[in-house]
Amino acid sequence: MIDTVVVPTGAAVLALLPRLAAALDGAGPALRPVTADTALPPADEVPGLALVVATSGSTGDPKQVLLTADALRHSATAGQRRLSPGDPGQWLLTLPVHHIAGLNVLLRAVVAGREPVVMDTAAPFTAAAFADATDRLDGPAFVSLVPTQLHRLLGDPAGTAALRRFTAVLVGGAATAPALLDRARAAGVAVVTSYGMSETCGGCVYDGRPLDGVSVSLGPGGRIVLTGPVVGVGYAGRPPFPSGRFVTGDLGTIADGRLTVLGRADDVLISGGVNVAPQAVEAALAGAPGVGQIAVTGVPDPEWGTRIVAVVVPAEPGPLLADLRARATAVVGAAAAPKDLLLVDVLPLLPVGKVDRVALARLARAAVG
Repeated sequence: MIDTVVVPTGAAVLALLPRLAAALDGAGPALRPVTADTALPPADEVPGLALVVATSGSTGDPKQVLLTADALRHSATAGQRRLSPGDPGQWLLTLPVHHIAGLNVLLRAVVAGREPVVMDTAAPFTAAAFADATDRLDGPAFVSLVPTQLHRLLGDPAGTAALRRFTAVLVGGAATAPALLDRARAAGVAVVTSYGMSETCGGCVYDGRPLDGVSVSLGPGGRIVLTGPVVGVGYAGRPPFPSGRFVTGDLGTIADGRLTVLGRADDVLISGGVNVAPQAVEAALAGAPGVGQIAVTGVPDPEWGTRIVAVVVPAEPGPLLADLRARATAVVGAAAAPKDLLLVDVLPLLPVGKVDRVALARLARAAVG
């Protein structure tokens, strides 16, 4: 049996804890968290099913992922063991619980037997609210953030001070610019990058290294392949995944056992006949003077095929296109250097904090043609 649950907000989220515990133990039905009481396609009944979770929808319509209790328990225990082998501590929930990152905070609370502190994810995320919530934590503390949240907190003295309180700050859900990570570490924040997706019960590679029981390899074309007990059963209404193996849509490299994610295969832009990975350009330009946040996209161009556009939330003073082009050329090559610069107040984001690539491309086309 599968229960579709409209997720509450604020402290009411804690009412999900006993239901999640029952789903993990097999004493209650599997849960499918949603944001609205709407009709959804039926999900397959599979042995040990505990959660049906929607993907972020960053590459199209969200899919419903089937996750077993065994996979979720392994994910929770292996992740916590990596962050803190001793005391599991207490988590702060800052992310919506209809997606896997927020659900993982609740699942870890269930496995550890320690109620989390909850921010109201329906309210705007602010450094002041984060600092207030952090003050309610007791003992070793952990939090999971998306890069946009980390960026905002580092821009506020109270937010930065609150970040230092945590034993570990997991950052995932989207690519995190190296410059942002360097800034956090220089401020004394114990950041840990997390790579994974709904199909793998969330993050299963921390700081480039897989969790216990998980292995990472590269498939045809350099696609990242994740294998192990955290891999879900499959998508509702579709054929199951090969047992314990998920071929992602991301490109990567592996050196000395450490994974580097290059970006999504379907995000690659072809400019002048050269493949350009937007995430690589973003990483190269994130630390440039005048760049607060950056996302890279492309617009059709009769000469180049695709014209590379840097969409930037500026710092003070704002960046110059010539400087960005020179920096990109030096780091990732001339073909990847942006030919246009678009300054915006905010980047278009999906609810889970990822850059909305579809909206970003539409914004660039409207601005630069």
